[in-house]
Amino acid sequence: MTHRIKLEPFTLKECEEFLKYKSGIFDKYQIVQLYMVLGGIPFYLEQVDPTESAAQNINRLFFEKNGVLRAEFDSLYKSLFDNPEKHIAVIEALSKKAKGLTRVELIKEAKLSAGGGITRILKELEESNFIRKYISYGKKERDSLYQLTDFYSLFYLRFITKASILDENVRINGPDSPEQRTWSGYAFEQVCLAHVREIKQALGISGVQTTTSSWIKTGAGPNVQIDLVIDRRDHVINVCEMKFSINNFTINKKYAEELRNKVGVFKEETKTRKAIFLTMITTFGLNKNIYSTSLIQKDLTMDVLFI
Repeated sequence: MTHRIKLEPFTLKECEEFLKYKSGIFDKYQIVQLYMVLGGIPFYLEQVDPTESAAQNINRLFFEKNGVLRAEFDSLYKSLFDNPEKHIAVIEALSKKAKGLTRVELIKEAKLSAGGGITRILKELEESNFIRKYISYGKKERDSLYQLTDFYSLFYLRFITKASILDENVRINGPDSPEQRTWSGYAFEQVCLAHVREIKQALGISGVQTTTSSWIKTGAGPNVQIDLVIDRRDHVINVCEMKFSINNFTINKKYAEELRNKVGVFKEETKTRKAIFLTMITTFGLNKNIYSTSLIQKDLTMDVLFI
């Protein structure tokens, strides 16, 4: 009898242990950087040189002319799927929309037919951990969104498809461009979403029954998005914001107003009577000021993702 076994990617803690086994001395920030590009895929992590920094590894693997992962994209999809052109079209469409796309939007964006085996393609991509299907908090199944979750594919489509073979040092010496900031913010959010169990443990609610989701408000007025909502049976909802930065993160007046608006719109739209605990998950923590102390109930750093 033949059985199918779904192999899950390494967690950050498992990546840390794997890299230590390779005699790497990466700190947690560098491991998160590597995870944002490689995910928890053992084959990719095997290519990491422990004598180089995370940035040097990324540069060597992706931007050098003969980088191992520079030409991996097409081979990856061909090795997993028969006639992968439609699978790749779905991935390319989702790479352009951080919040995700509904099935109807995805079919239009990827220029696919409503038939054409789209259900099978989406199921195969989901089972292979390339995409996730989620229902926004308070929405119906028909409103489900599909979102790209494969770190390698996201990085490749954002940067490598546009890179010349002459751009060998763009990741090390290139400017901190708006595109890089957008990518790193989204990739860090996906890292956090891949470690919800660890976040719940850090919040001390491992024993509390919860449901997790995202939430998006569209329609009249400005769109509002919350990437992680932890709805707890103990009459509390953790509204989580994830921010990637190279130093402690500072909540300024403008961002504080944005956070207040998010919570206010969420309460109004969902009609929830539960207490809202605003939770920040950042790389190095928050700088303490009047906004952080008055708004944030829980301040978590990337360290909790390694539990």
